[in-house]
Amino acid sequence: MHKGSIALHRFAQFTAASTFMLIFLGGLVTSTGSGLSVPDWPTTYGENMFTYPIDKWVGGIKYEHGHRLFASFVGFLTVILAVWLGFKEERKWVRMLGYAALAAVSFQGLLGGLTVLFLLPTAISVAHGMLAQSFFCLVSSIALITSPWWKRTTEGITVETIRPVFRFAVAALIVVFIQLLFGALLRHTYSGLSIPDFPLAHGQLIPSFSDESMAAYNQHLIDIGIKWKGDVPVQAYQIFIHLLHRYWAYAVAVIVFMLGYRMKRSAAVPKRLNSVGTFLMSLISLQFTLGILTVLTRKEYIITSLHVVIGALVLVTCCVTVVALMRLRWLAMPKGN
Repeated sequence: MHKGSIALHRFAQFTAASTFMLIFLGGLVTSTGSGLSVPDWPTTYGENMFTYPIDKWVGGIKYEHGHRLFASFVGFLTVILAVWLGFKEERKWVRMLGYAALAAVSFQGLLGGLTVLFLLPTAISVAHGMLAQSFFCLVSSIALITSPWWKRTTEGITVETIRPVFRFAVAALIVVFIQLLFGALLRHTYSGLSIPDFPLAHGQLIPSFSDESMAAYNQHLIDIGIKWKGDVPVQAYQIFIHLLHRYWAYAVAVIVFMLGYRMKRSAAVPKRLNSVGTFLMSLISLQFTLGILTVLTRKEYIITSLHVVIGALVLVTCCVTVVALMRLRWLAMPKGN
């Protein structure tokens, strides 16, 4: 690859890394309850958000306003990436990925504004969160596709040997995406501490949803200081959402760990993907631990935000694994090159 191609690849990597940071900052906004600390959009308390005085960044404003500014930075990077691909990338389909990334980040900015203007509606907030995950996958895939590795030939790898690992990777990608959707529902319906214990749920594997049980759960939340007497009581649907996210996490952990193990041990994939398998096993173990700590620390905001962003990293690692395996399958086909 010539220097221009390497520079484009590095810039795509930087855009993906910046998106990772942006998701962490978004996690801080939700974890600290700062979503409406700035109640207007696209201005900040009636002022241009790019010139809003830093001495006014107090309380939740520093999280919400900082998130907006960094989101604008990522949007600017995406514009450059799309234009760069448009002028320098020879593969039309890769140029189209750049344009898709630009469309996605533009729509993402609009959804972010609408979450404020409509006072954090669940549907828009969840869509905002899931589009962020999808955008992260897209720019990370562009970084892989523009890499030197992508253009290397592969030998001794057949479609038959790749197929089992590929199918497992696709399954892992799907279950992780569903889990992140459950997580977004959990955050934006304020269901995170509707169950305050682990590994049991209100002392049971499956808690009762009867009126008497719900009254007892709410009284317990008041007794341990998670709720106050004047707070809106926890509803049955919040406990149900929490259970979905919690128990689906077991399936996700097993499937992703098994994918990582198979990639690490498989002779059907290149050594670089063997190391990705080790990374996946470590990552899903960390993510599962962070999920437990999120409950036990009563949603300590740094731990909760790390749980959000590491979940995104698990998704992206599964995604680029699928894309890499697709490339290997294509190269293994008789007419693929």
